[in-house]
Amino acid sequence: MIPTVLGAWLAMATGLTSVLRGMGTGLSIILFLGGAFGFMFAIEKTKNSAAGVPVLLAFTFFMGIMLSRMIASVLGFKNGPSLIMTAFGGTAGVFFLMASLASVIKRDLSGMGKWLFVGSLVVLVGGVVSLLMGSTIGMAVISMLCVGIFSAYMLYDLKQIMDGGETNYISATLALYMDIFNVFQSLLALLGIFGGERE
Repeated sequence: MIPTVLGAWLAMATGLTSVLRGMGTGLSIILFLGGAFGFMFAIEKTKNSAAGVPVLLAFTFFMGIMLSRMIASVLGFKNGPSLIMTAFGGTAGVFFLMASLASVIKRDLSGMGKWLFVGSLVVLVGGVVSLLMGSTIGMAVISMLCVGIFSAYMLYDLKQIMDGGETNYISATLALYMDIFNVFQSLLALLGIFGGERE
């Protein structure tokens, strides 16, 4: 998570966040999806080599830059810093709960994988549509779904790691990072929509 925080901080400190905000929704979606899928492809190709770790760290740094837009928006609220800390605390709580469940559940959860993948695709498409339409209600619904789906994904991925279903540490790290990132981002969006106090 450290490169993500650094990426977000650097983007806000250098004015890159303002550039990203000025790009328009369509172009920023293309940049985000292109960069994210490009990095994921590169991680998959390098996960069994020494280059895998730097590529993974570069990806998390890129995700921090992309997250800086939302963080800057939330910091525009009077209670922005407390909303960010609440989202961070909520994400930590979800992780602790899912890690606890993964350690006590004896059942094989591998069958959940395909359903969670379909759910994440639905959320991705719904999120893009809501952004393009500028629908606040749509974004709130998608964010709630995202918290649910990626919390379940966290349980699934932790269980896979504990049961030896995922033995590549780079793939395991990427999976958990994406779960944590999506839960945090969705909680932050919900807090911003429902709890943001204007100056």
